[in-house]
Amino acid sequence: MFAVVEILGQQFKVQKDQKLVVNRLDQKEGSKISFENVLLVDNGKEFDLGNPTVEGYFIDAKIIKHLKGDKVIVFKKKRRKGYKVKKGHKQYLSEILIESISKNKIQKKVKVKKASSREITKKNLEVKEDKSKLDLKLKTLGELKDIAKSKKITGYSSMKKSDLIKILDSIN
Repeated sequence: MFAVVEILGQQFKVQKDQKLVVNRLDQKEGSKISFENVLLVDNGKEFDLGNPTVEGYFIDAKIIKHLKGDKVIVFKKKRRKGYKVKKGHKQYLSEILIESISKNKIQKKVKVKKASSREITKKNLEVKEDKSKLDLKLKTLGELKDIAKSKKITGYSSMKKSDLIKILDSIN
């Protein structure tokens, strides 16, 4: 059985009891970690290809140790200019051991907190106010001027659209 999993933006083909070197993980040495971004699973009988991930599968792994990779040398040169720069670095890595590739049979239950009737009415009022503001923003300046005229607001002819929206919101 093998799987393709995404770990820190890189894709790896993994099997059970395989050691793998990946970019440095934040957890301590010896800690267990689970990866849920499984892109493909094949166990000989079944073949699951995710779109983009396969739901319900996860990979359990254990961090064996943190280490540094081989030295990478960066050399820059511009010919006939006397410019040479030689720099290098070692990449921080983590070695992990894949412990299992398993399917999650238990679905996580989401607890929903019931809201009181007061909270619901406050939320409804806020939503209605937001909708009225959005409705005013969607209208043209001419339509806003007609609304101001019907509500007997004076001085609307020289106002900007944003000023008209503020005044009409304050009246409502």
